[in-house]
Amino acid sequence: MTTAIYAIGIGSNRRGRHGGPAAEVAAAIDAIGGIVAVSPVIASAPLGPSIRRFANAAVLIASDAPPPVLLARLKRIEAAFGRRRGRRWGARVIDLDILLWSGGVWREPRLRVPHEALAARSFVLAPLAAIAPDWRVPPVGRSVRQLAHAVDRPRPRA
Repeated sequence: MTTAIYAIGIGSNRRGRHGGPAAEVAAAIDAIGGIVAVSPVIASAPLGPSIRRFANAAVLIASDAPPPVLLARLKRIEAAFGRRRGRRWGARVIDLDILLWSGGVWREPRLRVPHEALAARSFVLAPLAAIAPDWRVPPVGRSVRQLAHAVDRPRPRA
């Protein structure tokens, strides 16, 4: 396989062995390797029942691995950081998601690239727009910058 570029979303809202959420994000970036670009870390409100604020970032990495192999590697990193599977949207030491892949679209039961919720999450789009604003997101063909602008735009009240 040829070298591909991946956009990886990183989030934390719980202390771990590296420190607070921002320190966990920084340590995860070091653990991922193959880094091409790193976004600033931004703070965001949690989704769902969690009450802790998140530290979020995005990185671009170069990898020869196909998406399922990279996903397995990211899940091993999460486990090494102490991530436990459990309640959806609960507190977590680290969360690593494949957001985009330069190969386009990947669809299988356990992995969907682009990430299915990408276009609706400003906490993912904001850091990603800092490092890959012109990346066109398949199949819609809109850029990360356009998606970030659309998700942040105020909606008219009904």
